[in-house]
Amino acid sequence: MDISEIQRQAWQNKLSKGFNTTDVALEFGLLTAEVGEAFTAWRRQEADYGAELADVLIYLTCLAQMTGIDLSAEVDRKLARNALREYRRDERGVLWRVTDPAGPG
Repeated sequence: MDISEIQRQAWQNKLSKGFNTTDVALEFGLLTAEVGEAFTAWRRQEADYGAELADVLIYLTCLAQMTGIDLSAEVDRKLARNALREYRRDERGVLWRVTDPAGPG
């Protein structure tokens, strides 16, 4: 399943269940909570870690839908941009971006 289809199905589920579809701040809060749950599941090596990551993706795609973002197109664009960036490690081993043909962001 591609990102556009995930976004479509997640949004349909929100609509059919009567979940939040308008409060962007609430959705960011819920997304943050899901990231925390995924981290806890990973740290504790819980069996449902994958389900928690899926929740993060579902909340993220719904947030994109709420704000009019085609997440699939944005991911494609960002991956292409990231591929053009160059990085180097300094003397401490810290990785620094040294070129970004597309500019900041």
